[in-house]
Amino acid sequence: MKRPEPIDEEYTFSDGVIISETDLNGIITFANRKFLEISGYSKEELIGKPHSIIRHPDMPKAAFKQMWDTIEKGEEWQGLVKNLRKDGRYYWVDTYIKPIYKEGRIVGYIAARHPAKQIDVESIKSTYAKMLEDEKKG
Repeated sequence: MKRPEPIDEEYTFSDGVIISETDLNGIITFANRKFLEISGYSKEELIGKPHSIIRHPDMPKAAFKQMWDTIEKGEEWQGLVKNLRKDGRYYWVDTYIKPIYKEGRIVGYIAARHPAKQIDVESIKSTYAKMLEDEKKG
């Protein structure tokens, strides 16, 4: 599936919780109706695909490295994420991810996302921009 070309237009939503589950490699195994609605993808387009299908190019790789380092240790992670819809618009979410355990072992991850507060988005934008700039410098 070809990734959409980002456009500088925000998709805003004010209610509901986006829920998704992935396996240990970040492959989507469950997506609730709100995830389908907000992302613009169908269930068939999401299930079995990497969760990075909705990764916006404005998000620094370092932010996701920190997230993966945290959840792979069995810890919970919370942060702001800018996602990319199928139509190219973006949306900000306040994300909470925790491991799913079965018989004492991590078997996947569950994420709950709700609309990010504008004040929080404004405070993180410059941090993410600097991280991206640093990544480009190598």
